[in-house]
Amino acid sequence: MAELVYTAITSLDGYVADAQGGFAWAAPDEEVHAFVNDLERGTGTYLYGRRMYETMRFWETDSPEIDESPVGTDYARIWRAADKTVFSSTLPGVPTARTRLVTRFEPDEVRRWKQAASAPLSIGGPGIAAAALAAGLVDELRWITVPVLVGGGTGWLPPGVTARLELVDDRRFASGAAYRSYRFVR
Repeated sequence: MAELVYTAITSLDGYVADAQGGFAWAAPDEEVHAFVNDLERGTGTYLYGRRMYETMRFWETDSPEIDESPVGTDYARIWRAADKTVFSSTLPGVPTARTRLVTRFEPDEVRRWKQAASAPLSIGGPGIAAAALAAGLVDELRWITVPVLVGGGTGWLPPGVTARLELVDDRRFASGAAYRSYRFVR
């Protein structure tokens, strides 16, 4: 059975977006981005909510921002090679390759995908991740914190989630960002 991994880049106080919805402060530098590339390299399928998908589909087409950076070009290749599933009842369609649209998050269906998958699945976006966490589907949390406090906004974890976790990896970066990976103890 493949694992389902939830990875987020957050402020030190645990937000993926500030109170105005901004997240420019979370843009990774080259060192952190290269590390994220290595984390994501083996991902077979990305599971997204609408907003995260709309952010991530940037990687589908060539652009100067991607083409000018070897790290960006590498990530674009990784993202394009993976399958994507978008959970949304409001999107009329998904224009990116290797992408399917599903109108509802069904935990039993995601369990079947995990059982059938030969590569890890990655879930992105706090809303859809909250549903996966509530259903007990997430196997690993990967958390990159950047050295900024934003004081409020969209949290990366939903309130009320309780779990025992085991630290499996950590790393510090020159920028002051830090990475931690935790597995759920079941």
